Amino acid sequence: MLVVLSLSIISLDLNGRTHGITSGLKSVANSVFSPLRGAVDDVIDPIGDFFAGAVHYGALQSENQKLAATVGQLRQEQAERGFEQSQLRNVMALQNLPFLDALSTVTAQTQEIYTSNFTMTITIDKGRADGVDVGMPVVGAGGLVGQVIQSFHHTAVVQLITDGQSEVGVSFGQGLSLTGTVDGQGPDSSMTADLIAPHAALTKGEKMYTSSLDAAAFPPGIPVARVKSFHTGAGASQEAVSVTPIANLTQLAYVDVVVWEPPA
Repeated sequence: MLVVLSLSIISLDLNGRTHGITSGLKSVANSVFSPLRGAVDDVIDPIGDFFAGAVHYGALQSENQKLAATVGQLRQEQAERGFEQSQLRNVMALQNLPFLDALSTVTAQTQEIYTSNFTMTITIDKGRADGVDVGMPVVGAGGLVGQVIQSFHHTAVVQLITDGQSEVGVSFGQGLSLTGTVDGQGPDSSMTADLIAPHAALTKGEKMYTSSLDAAAFPPGIPVARVKSFHTGAGASQEAVSVTPIANLTQLAYVDVVVWEPPA
């Protein structure tokens, strides 16, 4: 009925009939249809907004994905730079070690670490072809790391000083006048200093160095261990001494093999 009325009003207006009548009817029609148009707009506008928002959301999602990828790439690059800087610091720390004097060295990278209840070794990427031979000392930034026990063409195996079969002759005390040995007990046990006379003059934190005795297996003066604790048991024939390595054996990405052989 409302549609028919609307069409009639339009027809009258086009034919130029009775302007006053059509004006009044237009007014009535506007009053009737305005709420209807508003209701339709209320329904249609959110639908338009929804589709526009959906398109906009898709664009935002695409931008967010690109941004996330960029952030991920930057983080990876930052991590790689951090790792490279750490490796560089490790290598630089091996340059001009004060306790080696003018001894030649071969810098090597650790390829593998092997540990068991009693054994602790590392495999390095230098061997006989690079000047690395059995018996040569291996050092880190802090001090003695171990000794080469096997050498191949371009790789070698190093026995760490914490290995259960490692034994290093050391000197300590005032003027390094006292001697003993530092023995490994395996990776999960404290190292010990043996063959030290009862009631020897020891202090906690004191450093022990490779011995200068003739035919020693290492060049003299390399830091080996630090005294952790000591005591003399009743009737004991030697001091019970516990020590810790001076070199950081948990950071062995790079080491220096000392090109040195014991004097004949």
